[in-house]
Amino acid sequence: MRRRVAAIPGTPLPYGLLGGCTTIIDVEDEHELLGVDWISLSCKHAYPTDWCPTDEAGTPLPPPGPKTFERPDSETAGPVTIYSGAVCSAPGFSFAEAEQHARAGLSQGEGRALEEWVWQNVLAPQAVDRTPPAGPVSISQGVAILEGWLATDYGGVGVIHVPAGAAALLGRFHQLQPQGSRLRTWLGNCVVLGAGYAVNTGPDGVPAPDGQAWLYASGPVVVRRGPVDVVPGTAPPSVNIRNNDRMVLAERTFVPSTTCVVEAVLVDLCLCCP
Repeated sequence: MRRRVAAIPGTPLPYGLLGGCTTIIDVEDEHELLGVDWISLSCKHAYPTDWCPTDEAGTPLPPPGPKTFERPDSETAGPVTIYSGAVCSAPGFSFAEAEQHARAGLSQGEGRALEEWVWQNVLAPQAVDRTPPAGPVSISQGVAILEGWLATDYGGVGVIHVPAGAAALLGRFHQLQPQGSRLRTWLGNCVVLGAGYAVNTGPDGVPAPDGQAWLYASGPVVVRRGPVDVVPGTAPPSVNIRNNDRMVLAERTFVPSTTCVVEAVLVDLCLCCP
């Protein structure tokens, strides 16, 4: 007779959106889970000036014109609830077991589901397509293009968002450096390798052709998250009296946000074009 043993536990991928590149805030005010608004802080440019300009001979020149003043932007982020459900025949499936399965499913899968939602609802709709007119570039060139625009349009440390399937190519061409719980480019930008980014759609919402991938660059990423809620909270209402199945959900609400800029580039996933 076979023996029943403990299940094999899962481990979420380490460099996803809920990894070291993201500031995660476990909210105390539940109103933040309805969505948040803020005034951008670091999205504007700085400019050089010279109080006493002179020509090559040292002759004073007219003073520079008026200085540039820029109004801050208003930014916003909306919520998304990620869930995992467990169902089995009630006589052999206790409420505690159902809750355990639902919680485990959420723990393993919430990062991937959140990444897919962020890609489709935050990154793609906001992105400026920086793909050259000639078409897709190599993955190394794609990272270079995004970092160049990120430096120009933002000027600070940002985040490069990459479908997990392209991770091996980034490693092959030495684009990444491990730094504790993070991966960074040589310029210092943090890299998220998202399983949910496999949705691989461009700014126009159309999936990339086979053999190609979209990469995105953004400002810093902050994710607010609520506690895990188990629904229903007690055993009796978890049983469907029509078929005697027990059904339990574990769910959590997130408010993912980024700031200032989002850029995109289409790359070829090939070994011959570093």
